[in-house]
Amino acid sequence: MALHPTLVAVTERIRARSESSRRAYLQRVDDASRAGPLRGSLSCTNLAHGFAAAPKGDKIMLREQRRPNLAIVSSYNDMLSAHQPLHAFPEWIKEAAREAGATAQFAGGVPAMCDGVTQGQPGMELSLFSRDVIALATAVSLSHNMFDATLCLGVCDKIVPGLLIGALAFGHLPTIFVPGGPMGSGLSNKEKAAIRQRYAAGEIGKAELLEAEARAYHSVGTCTFYGTANSNQMLMEVMGLHLPGAAFVPPGTALREALTREAARQAVAISREGSRFTPVGRMVDERCIVNAIVALLATGGSTNHTLHLVAIARAAGLHIDWDDFDALSACVPLLARVYPNGSADVNAFHAAGGTGLLIGELLDAGLLHEDVDTVVGPGLSRYRRQPVLEGGRLQWVDGPAASLDPSVLASTAEPFSADGGLKVLSGNLGRAVTKVSAVSAELRVVEAPARVFHSQEALIAAYKRGELEGDFVAVVRFQGPKANGMPELHGLTPTLANLLDKGQRVALVTDGRMSGASGKVPAAIHVTPEACDGGMIARVRDGDIVRVDAETGTLELKLAADELAARAPAPADLAPNQAGMGRELFATFRAAVSGAEDGAMTFGLGA
Repeated sequence: MALHPTLVAVTERIRARSESSRRAYLQRVDDASRAGPLRGSLSCTNLAHGFAAAPKGDKIMLREQRRPNLAIVSSYNDMLSAHQPLHAFPEWIKEAAREAGATAQFAGGVPAMCDGVTQGQPGMELSLFSRDVIALATAVSLSHNMFDATLCLGVCDKIVPGLLIGALAFGHLPTIFVPGGPMGSGLSNKEKAAIRQRYAAGEIGKAELLEAEARAYHSVGTCTFYGTANSNQMLMEVMGLHLPGAAFVPPGTALREALTREAARQAVAISREGSRFTPVGRMVDERCIVNAIVALLATGGSTNHTLHLVAIARAAGLHIDWDDFDALSACVPLLARVYPNGSADVNAFHAAGGTGLLIGELLDAGLLHEDVDTVVGPGLSRYRRQPVLEGGRLQWVDGPAASLDPSVLASTAEPFSADGGLKVLSGNLGRAVTKVSAVSAELRVVEAPARVFHSQEALIAAYKRGELEGDFVAVVRFQGPKANGMPELHGLTPTLANLLDKGQRVALVTDGRMSGASGKVPAAIHVTPEACDGGMIARVRDGDIVRVDAETGTLELKLAADELAARAPAPADLAPNQAGMGRELFATFRAAVSGAEDGAMTFGLGA
């Protein structure tokens, strides 16, 4: 199948835009490479420190400097359900590495925080910045120069992007991502959302809400809705950084263990000492990044990746922007209905055919670059197959030829929507992104008076006082990365959904985030420039008419240009966001961070 012309055009545009920065990056990758295990460049003192704690057999191999040594970088902790399964992985990896004639060492741990725990709490203001902390921690873990390939163990929101950004700083090392898998299905997402709305409306108390939440989040594994965590897993697979079919295999199964052990063997094979040297810095090119955007759009994935993919691309010397997402969204059909874009969860998606079927559909439609490198060899067609255990041995077999549940996973011939549902909005309020895949067609254009708030708590309080009557556009500002670290504003979803259900036309405009858990409420998010960085969103007043138009891509304050320019921006008291719960330690991050469309990064990658 010939590639879709838009796919070709966007890829070429990125390649041309990135020519000089990509060339410089690849030169750094080549300069960091050398023949033989990389620890061969260490002094005797350096090397002795590096293997002092190794078991006897590993120590012999490490000092002989003939075979590769794998770095394990993990986000394990036992508080968070998604990361608890990673506890067992290092020993499996070390055993498999030895069987392949290599060694593996636990190079370092990275922090893993959960937006589900910190949602609506001061700690959420560290969430986005944790991605860059993880990138820095990954770099520190790999800085000993003892390693010839990397295994990154991570799953959730900022963790996978941070691990990949850090790994790309060591682009000369082959890298494989090792997921943990989703928890079993619990309380349905539809019922969970309904109970949250009832709580927001004051119809039930905390005890009933907690019981429902505990039924939804009930065991080890990743949350099963299609938020940022599961979007991460989808993208790692389509980027060829997982083993094929690894994304949504549950934890605690023999297949999950077999895939983890095989990841170690593949890491040995793609090291310089193996048969297929595949450094991650060369693997993650413009085609790989475009494939990731396409998969995000085709599945209605997390809007957080309009930040994270920009930052990941910059780490590889590539420059993408929101216009690339917008152009691809116009031609990529929506093929998945997974909550919040539907009622099913990722387990249902996996059972319907999962990533293998999705990749096959997109390849056959000319919507993915097939000619890319992957951790299992050249060509993305390898990812059509699915892993199984046959007689205790890991095999890859042909998956279903068609969806086993067309209500969850569709074909390109009969998609849920002709486009990916991600739009870029622009106008005199700046630029923003909106995800409309879960928004009813009749709600995609809202023009109404503004109600202005400086926190989600202030909006919720106004709702509880009965002050949010009639149609309105909620403007929640001073929520950008420079203001307070750009926390997610999920607390608004049940409240605004209740107002929609009452028949009011409401929309949200914010310089904050809503992520992959945003749903049926029309929302212009990531508004840039943000309010505390000169953005016009700081000049909106209560009663101003605001138009949010996802059909034409418009975000506009209905005000004459001269009147808007003459207005002074509203002051914001950000003092409460500057200290407490560790926030004082992140002052340099808030001062240095780039705008949302530049990836909200605190370091100048690819400049």
